[in-house]
Amino acid sequence: MSKRSDWTLLHARLDQTLQQRQLLAPSRPVLVAVSGGQDSLCLMKLLLDLQAKWKWKLAIAHCDHRWPADKGLADHIKQVAQSWAIPFYLEIADQVTQSEGAARQWRYQALGKIAQTYQFQYVVTAHTQSDRAETVLYNLIRGTGVDGLQSLTWQRPLVDGVQLVRPLLEVTRRETGEFVEQQHLPVWLDAYNQDLRYARNRIRQEVLPYLKTHFNPRVETALGHTAELLRADVEYLETAARSLREQAMGSRSEHEPKLNRLILRQAPLALQRRAIRQFLTIVQPTAANFEQIEAITALIDAPNRSRTSSFPGGASAQVEGDWIVWRNSQGE
Repeated sequence: MSKRSDWTLLHARLDQTLQQRQLLAPSRPVLVAVSGGQDSLCLMKLLLDLQAKWKWKLAIAHCDHRWPADKGLADHIKQVAQSWAIPFYLEIADQVTQSEGAARQWRYQALGKIAQTYQFQYVVTAHTQSDRAETVLYNLIRGTGVDGLQSLTWQRPLVDGVQLVRPLLEVTRRETGEFVEQQHLPVWLDAYNQDLRYARNRIRQEVLPYLKTHFNPRVETALGHTAELLRADVEYLETAARSLREQAMGSRSEHEPKLNRLILRQAPLALQRRAIRQFLTIVQPTAANFEQIEAITALIDAPNRSRTSSFPGGASAQVEGDWIVWRNSQGE
């Protein structure tokens, strides 16, 4: 463990979080995603200082997007890993992308690939309470509903046999900044974090500061608590909806999955919508949107032979007595 003179409140908080939430088991291989910014270097140093107690086998992974402003970044992080005498793994993107969503998706795929290749059970990222607050606002603006508002959970499956863990969700970006300054860590300043063409940067640089000044100086904490409360609600609702969907689904031939309207009718609207979204996840290749879910929900009480066809590839859903029958285009 770190020398006592180096021990900070942040060390104690992380140690307590890991114990209370059982996020990382002792003596396991742990892969830490390091971007070079203050949050990831803060997390890496904290885990290194706790390593003597927890007996992890730590390593650093870096995902190189090949963005022009990142030239030299991978070598910088490799040198950091060497100075700490821990393994370093690098994944380089096949093509350059400027899309936030596409870049994030590739990063998770790359981290999962490294973890599986080198047999890491955990991938740890440095998402903070500030990131969580930004995500809540971003998803609220996009209209993602409750599920989007509870995103950035403490842990979730990443790929088969690998768990994604976010242990800093109660730590703010201000706190990680103070820590890296105190510890003299070699932070790489990311020019892209200042680029206001990206929606998340506008939320970080403009929206959250405005909310702190004019509404609530602890808005990040408030939004983080909201996300945490919603996480438990969503988990419960998803489980209840899964049970409802399984009861309502009839014989599932390849061409005509169906839902029993009598069973759906007995459930509250919130569970009906969730069960239908789960059903659509099974029967269509793309994620269900609000309009598609509402279209099928309306069929629960619609007259016989009512039909809706606002689905990809010409698929449709039709009322046949007590059933809502799904038909792909070739079955029509």
